[in-house]
Amino acid sequence: MRPITRRTAFTMAAGTVTASTVVSATAVSTASAAAADATAQAGQAAKSGANPVLRSDLITQVTPRDNWRVNAVVLHHALPIDLEGDTIPPSAFQVTATLGGQTTARTVTRVYPHTVPEVDDRRRAGRPGRYLVIELDPDDPNARASGPVDPLPLGRAYAVRQVADVTAGDGRPVLVAGSLAIRNDGVLSPVVDDFAAGSFTDSTGFEMDFRLYQPAGYTSRPGAHDTRYPLVVTLHGGGEVADNNMTQLTANRVAVTFAKPERQRRNPAFVLAPQIPLPRPMDGPDGTDWTDPRVQAALTELIDTFTAERPVDTDRRYLVGLSSGARGIYALLPKRPRTFAAALATAGWGDPSTLGAITHIPIWADHSVDDPVVPYREGRFGKPGTWTLMNALESAGARVTRGEWANDLSKAEYEARSHTLLNRAQQTGSHVLFTSYPAGTTPVNAHLSWAQTYENDVVIDWLFDQSR
Repeated sequence: MRPITRRTAFTMAAGTVTASTVVSATAVSTASAAAADATAQAGQAAKSGANPVLRSDLITQVTPRDNWRVNAVVLHHALPIDLEGDTIPPSAFQVTATLGGQTTARTVTRVYPHTVPEVDDRRRAGRPGRYLVIELDPDDPNARASGPVDPLPLGRAYAVRQVADVTAGDGRPVLVAGSLAIRNDGVLSPVVDDFAAGSFTDSTGFEMDFRLYQPAGYTSRPGAHDTRYPLVVTLHGGGEVADNNMTQLTANRVAVTFAKPERQRRNPAFVLAPQIPLPRPMDGPDGTDWTDPRVQAALTELIDTFTAERPVDTDRRYLVGLSSGARGIYALLPKRPRTFAAALATAGWGDPSTLGAITHIPIWADHSVDDPVVPYREGRFGKPGTWTLMNALESAGARVTRGEWANDLSKAEYEARSHTLLNRAQQTGSHVLFTSYPAGTTPVNAHLSWAQTYENDVVIDWLFDQSR
């Protein structure tokens, strides 16, 4: 279960007070006087610009293509900040990050007060409140929240100093500059923090960590059994093999994108994100991770156990994976051809001889033509890539609908192309779709073709429309 938030704890405390039976007139009078005194003190402090910082936290973001980044620092002030319509210049604050023993500046892009400790994506961001959000440029060289694999130690790694007074439109001081720097206490990671951490030990003693998102409908009524939810199982890539039980969430937006509030409103579901442990097993038939017999056995047992212990709709279990995770999909589906309702497989490879067993399973696959890590046709370790696998599925009897478009299109253009492809598939009775991305159109690295896939509402809605 997700931990009780501070807001929940306050709500519970307020409920306890409300339940008290008698409140004396003297107590009311005393409380009113105290409130009036506090208001007067707050007004006096506001006039002088005195508004101390109680704590500071970093805000991170899992980006579609470029890993996990620190995109803001939030200061929690003692009193509300009200600029009366004025704005705060970014130059009023300096932020530095100390990582690996080196201290370097971060670029401040926007500063605004807010009622909650989170980034506001609106053009005119923020509203009067106790939180001051200092947004940072995510393209800064020192913006990363993790190294090649493990998270960076970010506690007290950032320092914030106010170097110029902040005033309201009438010249009234709102926040006064000072020489003392504030260091961050903690790290807030939206959506990532909503995943509970767990581990599973299978019947052979093999242990596998996992992260779990549980839909709000279930956590609010855990004892009710009248609603069953889809289960999305996400298989990470080879770069996320680790013992930190974090990288499978933060290295890319696969599991995280299924747990976003807007996604959960459209398609509430359990999201299960297992992580392959170190040392790398590498005992699979083609030297990969999700094909390792121990890993595969633990994964299937975990899925079966979770399904038995949670209200999972067994007709709506889905496999999603990228790179070696897609390899895991092509390896697992033929062995469990009646378990999953559909799959999304990106930049994968596999054994064409086994695909005759899964011609009935809806699959949406995609791959960059110029992928340097998992070649589009040749694949890896002697096992062919997606192009060859789709041909094998077609030869085995599945009708494959193909489309090709640039992977750097805007979200709206990308989804329009996806919608057209889906319409064509539906008109021809096809349930296997294959998207290719021409050379030079996948940003950052041609292997990272999944960045658009999991942001694509057309693809995700298609997945949840499938049932076994």
